[in-house]
Amino acid sequence: MKTTDYSKVADVYDKNPYRFEEVRMDVDLDKYIKNNPKLSYKILDLACGTGIYLERQVDFFKATNIHWHGLDASQEMLHKAKEKVEKAAFDHGRAENMPYEDETFDIIINNYAFHHFAEKEKALDEVQRVLKKGGVFKMDNIDSYGMKNWWVYHYFPAALGEDYKRFWGRDLIFSELSERGFAVRIDCNYQMENIEIADYLGHVENRDISVLTLIDDSEYEQGLYRMKQDLASNPEKQITNDFSELFCIARKN
Repeated sequence: MKTTDYSKVADVYDKNPYRFEEVRMDVDLDKYIKNNPKLSYKILDLACGTGIYLERQVDFFKATNIHWHGLDASQEMLHKAKEKVEKAAFDHGRAENMPYEDETFDIIINNYAFHHFAEKEKALDEVQRVLKKGGVFKMDNIDSYGMKNWWVYHYFPAALGEDYKRFWGRDLIFSELSERGFAVRIDCNYQMENIEIADYLGHVENRDISVLTLIDDSEYEQGLYRMKQDLASNPEKQITNDFSELFCIARKN
């Protein structure tokens, strides 16, 4: 399985405004806190990247006594995160070998990053180990198996093959977590709409979408060329796009 080199992506990662616009108050975290009142909480953002999630949640939950932690395998991404978030402890490490004691965290959050883990089974073993009994593992990700007409796959068909190598389907996620003693619930949100290609050209040119870093440069250039050709013939060109997201809540029994 190919992996994205985030030392090369870190400088452009935050230039994608959608990553900031889509971060809202974590309602699942809010629900957990309300249903499990404690004097304090320990929360880990696993594969925290540049700290976009943590930056917003620290502000949203500033009235709650939370010890925030972030773990990432990229020093360059962590450097960006530390610049954003002062009220969090950051560690360099891999999900497959976390530098934490057993049963450390009340909640572990993994946003759109599980597909990057090279040894997913081992990563889940670590999640199970460092999560407290009754704690929650919350994972959000795209559901690549349910969105074959995503605009990225339309222009870069090799990206679909790469994502099939990286992503687990929801059935496998459910069974692997269940086998580790979690009570699991998975929801999916699917949408189909017509989109204007002009709105996405900048993301391709920025090449901050991880799968675009995995395909060959020639395939990337060909897809970018096709987008530009379509826009040259019709600046308002639209295509039908589908998108599916997976939301998993797993409580450790």
